[in-house]
Amino acid sequence: MKPCDGYIEYIVNPKSGATSGKLVWSRFEEYLKKKKYEIRNNLTRSLSHACELATEAAKDSDCAMVIAIGGDGTIREVAHGLEGSSKPLLILPGGTENLLANELGFDGKLKNIIRTFEAQYIRPLDLGNINGRCFTSIAGFGYDGEVVKMVSAQRSGHIDHYDYFWPIWRSFWNYRFDPMKVTIDGEDIFEGRGLVFVGNISRYAIGLQILHNANYSDGLLDICIYKCASQSHLVKHSLMTIVKHHSNCRDVIYRQGKKISIISDTDRIRTEIDGDPGPSLPAAINVIPNAVQCIVPENAKPAGIRTRIKRAIG
Repeated sequence: MKPCDGYIEYIVNPKSGATSGKLVWSRFEEYLKKKKYEIRNNLTRSLSHACELATEAAKDSDCAMVIAIGGDGTIREVAHGLEGSSKPLLILPGGTENLLANELGFDGKLKNIIRTFEAQYIRPLDLGNINGRCFTSIAGFGYDGEVVKMVSAQRSGHIDHYDYFWPIWRSFWNYRFDPMKVTIDGEDIFEGRGLVFVGNISRYAIGLQILHNANYSDGLLDICIYKCASQSHLVKHSLMTIVKHHSNCRDVIYRQGKKISIISDTDRIRTEIDGDPGPSLPAAINVIPNAVQCIVPENAKPAGIRTRIKRAIG
């Protein structure tokens, strides 16, 4: 990309990101300006506003690319706005988990961001769609959704990993393992008590490889179903996931598909998409192949558990 190709749209969530992250973003902007690129900064007022800004940029022939700065929620809405557009998206991670950015191989270092921008290596990103709402990374159903609901209810701005401790602890002891029914591409796969994850990336919170076969460009969604009816069973599943043996267990179902349906006889089951509260069941989920063109580090690998813990500690 050259400065004469058009301006660069900066879509920034001003509420996300630590001071160190904001310093990297501003230095990258300085680098772009020194290279004579035109930058148009836009601060988001809400998640829906981030989507609106990206939609407008996608339609503007003078816009050459979009840079999104924020957490997974902001990135999701920007990707939604760019869906079907040929304009490339560069992600600068600025949230708590940064699920998609970590999957794509971003480490938040200025030199690597500059190297990625200059190389312009582009890979298509699939999106998931659940009841009309897009997600880039993972949708969770059950215990995971309950934790996210509690975190969201007490959130007043930027959050960190410590904000999850009490919701995880309280949800663990109080959670009721209500039954669900899961259908994949028209085939009934599961009916019973459990937890369900549907996603586009291989690693979840702190690098757990719940959907270890997921590829964000393969036109498929990965589904992991944990048969689970008690707290002790949940602990067992957690430990097996940490040591990467969960998908070999008899009480775990791992599949891939393009259309997934999740229903329940109860309205107590909570959902989450990319770390934000998701829609209520029943859920109709499908994949949108090659929805967004992302600029990514070439040959980079997703960050693992140890790397993410180090980043979380700082």
